[in-house]
Amino acid sequence: MTDGGLDLEAASRESQVTEVLEKLDRELIGLEPVKSRIRDIAALLLIDHLRGAAGLSGGAPSLHMSFTGNPGTGKTTVALRMAEILHRLGYVRKGHLVAVTRDDLVGQYIGHTAPKTREVLKRAMGGVLFIDEAYYLYRPENERDYGQEAIEILLQVMESQRADLVVILAGYRDRMDTFFRSNQGMSSRVAHHIDFPDYTPHQLHTIALRMLEQMQYCMSPEADRALIEYIERRVAQPHFANARSVRNALDRARLRQASRLFRRGGVLTREDVMTIEPADIRASRVFGIAEGSGVSGGAAIGGRKETADTGDAPVMTAPLA
Repeated sequence: MTDGGLDLEAASRESQVTEVLEKLDRELIGLEPVKSRIRDIAALLLIDHLRGAAGLSGGAPSLHMSFTGNPGTGKTTVALRMAEILHRLGYVRKGHLVAVTRDDLVGQYIGHTAPKTREVLKRAMGGVLFIDEAYYLYRPENERDYGQEAIEILLQVMESQRADLVVILAGYRDRMDTFFRSNQGMSSRVAHHIDFPDYTPHQLHTIALRMLEQMQYCMSPEADRALIEYIERRVAQPHFANARSVRNALDRARLRQASRLFRRGGVLTREDVMTIEPADIRASRVFGIAEGSGVSGGAAIGGRKETADTGDAPVMTAPLA
């Protein structure tokens, strides 16, 4: 606070919140509605911080959140940056993120759930607890399910420790809506609901090129055209997971490239080991399915057919997942 009033620019520089928001812009392609909401929340926290410095208090803002959207739309990345913002502005002590699912919280027998849930909360204290597919905590069809016990413990801590823990619940939008309707206590504690849209094919292509650059690979012009076609086809097929599916597709392309180079043998150049060629992309079964053949187009690897790549296993280390 200065003689002339509250110095917003100085507070912003000191907290480095602007740098975190710029980092989020660099990390995530698109998602403008999400970034706008995060900027709004950051502005609220910064102004609240200044109000506190001026001796004004409107009560601590409620910071528990809900992130809804399909897999691979950047929810975990945004949660990481949100934890950093909260830490820089003094709303949490550590600023770390603990990401869990139902299995980390709910036990399999009487007396097992409470200690599991409390152990997770202990690890998350001072930071952000990110619960993915949170709706699986509530299973009313199973009267012997212990998820409700975990929910009750979470509710208590979300209220009593709100100054030292922020909980972010994540999952598909329709299932999260049902979860909140069935758990009014949880719904009343979540102030910020942020929906993550799917990426467009153009955005997914940009994400793919950025991922390849980070892995120090590149595409030949023909491979790049094949990748664009792959994305257009894959988006329309089941179990598509946005940036996560793109990351998986690139991992399989790298596998095919390595097998192709291994079969070729001889001396390899730096360009050889860096470049993805169209055959590394078009060997995908996605092309065969889209053409209605129903026959896998997997590449032969060591005398075996490569497995179909229409399914997508989670890639937790994907920078944009």
